[in-house]
Amino acid sequence: MRIEKINAKALERVNYDRYLLAQAVSKRVKELLNGAKPLIDLPKKHMQLTEIAVLEIAEGLIKVNEI
Repeated sequence: MRIEKINAKALERVNYDRYLLAQAVSKRVKELLNGAKPLIDLPKKHMQLTEIAVLEIAEGLIKVNEI
């Protein structure tokens, strides 16, 4: 799936709130940096942490609540 479609799907999951999505991605990237395992099978060998976080949110594996 192309990154544009993934971003659109992730935005839909947070009711098109870009700020909320940015906060959720930031929090998940910090978790991944601290050793958390990705919740998805990585389609590419070398994905950036932000791509992994957005993909997890888009797939509904990370629930985003109001901050």
